[in-house]
Amino acid sequence: MTSDRSVCDLTTTELARAIARRELSSRETVETHLARIASLDSQLVAFVTVDADGARRAAQICDAASEPLGPLHGVPIGIKDLTDTGGLKTTYGSMLFRDHVPAEDDLVVARLRRAGAIILGKTNTPEFGFGAVCTNRLCGPTRNPYDSALTSGGSSGGSAVAVAAGMVPVAHGTDFGGSVRTPASFCDVASIRPTPGRIPSPRRPLGWDMLATHGFLARGVDDLALALSVCEGSDVRDPVSIGLGSDDWSNVGRPRIAVTPDFGVAPVARDVRARFTTACEALARVADAVPSSPDCGGAVETFRVLRAAHIANSYGELLRTRRAELTPTVIWNIEAGTKLSAQDYLNAERRRTAIYRSFRELFTRADFLIAPAASVFPWPNDISDVTAIDGATLSTPIDYLAVTFIVSLVGFPVLTVPVRREPNELPFGIQVVAPPGGESRLFAFGRVIENELGFSHRRPPF
Repeated sequence: MTSDRSVCDLTTTELARAIARRELSSRETVETHLARIASLDSQLVAFVTVDADGARRAAQICDAASEPLGPLHGVPIGIKDLTDTGGLKTTYGSMLFRDHVPAEDDLVVARLRRAGAIILGKTNTPEFGFGAVCTNRLCGPTRNPYDSALTSGGSSGGSAVAVAAGMVPVAHGTDFGGSVRTPASFCDVASIRPTPGRIPSPRRPLGWDMLATHGFLARGVDDLALALSVCEGSDVRDPVSIGLGSDDWSNVGRPRIAVTPDFGVAPVARDVRARFTTACEALARVADAVPSSPDCGGAVETFRVLRAAHIANSYGELLRTRRAELTPTVIWNIEAGTKLSAQDYLNAERRRTAIYRSFRELFTRADFLIAPAASVFPWPNDISDVTAIDGATLSTPIDYLAVTFIVSLVGFPVLTVPVRREPNELPFGIQVVAPPGGESRLFAFGRVIENELGFSHRRPPF
């Protein structure tokens, strides 16, 4: 158990159990994962900042404790560099913040620390999370561990690679339009984008905003459930988190699944559709398909408007005062929002409401909705954007994310799991969507998919 490969290959739940039983020390666990980072990260570029000294101090505290400090006692974790870590540099992937050290932790980080997790460092992200390739002017690109010429996906690419490569057993991410799900699909790991508010965001300027959430990436469903369990719970400063209910599905039996390759409107590559069809054929062994799909007409245009408006609200001042220091991608994203009117925004919210109600109606007939977790397979790192799929030009650089951002639009929780694949096939995942509050049902079905269908992580070739 104490060899580099075996310790770094243990799951979060296995590590937590071994450390609690003192079969492993926190210090040994941290040192082994730091050694893995030192060995691989010059090639993969998963981390922006590694806090080796801080991790060692935290491990010493864990090992000195007479009882486990929490469910993640001594377990290493990576935090996406969009999220504040008190006393540890947080750049948001931007040269503007290259020396920024927050005074205090974001709530999700504080809860992870309180549960005993040890932060090894900050994982890479495009500037402010905007970009299809996980790179920025500080470092990158973050390379896919299954083929270093290919992208890891954005914007939680650093977290996905860190988990896939065994640098950490679990990593934090954020998801606006697919930012934990696309990298999870590209890097053969699992992810959870929970119901908005499940993990509170008390610093969020727009309290009722439900597009962006915290999430996690790991090598298995149980690890995601464990990480979420220590971070969930309402906070009165976040109105979306108050009164959020949850279901209790310890056993899903043989559930009803609705299946859609594209929500009727999303561009999805032919080769992805073929892999998705194969995955759905396997799912038929454990679930019953029902012929149903939500009405997502206008969803692509709706998300474009809402996303652009939120970005302009958050970063418009930077465009006015520090434009020359921003990347073209960031400038394009902000400018798209400055061209919108209040009526544009309200029209988008009206259409969003109709789509939400269609999703709700679907779930009167189905327990889960299954869709691809990405519209394309990983592409070369030197190509910055997906501009066409199967020869059809996309209207904007974000349209390739429609298969994920439609779920963001309605605020439903979604689990991503990697599907079985041949050795010569690139990683690919599926989305499993449930109604709001349905995380326990997602994890229950996810375990069935992992255990009975073998839809699970495969170690990279190193």
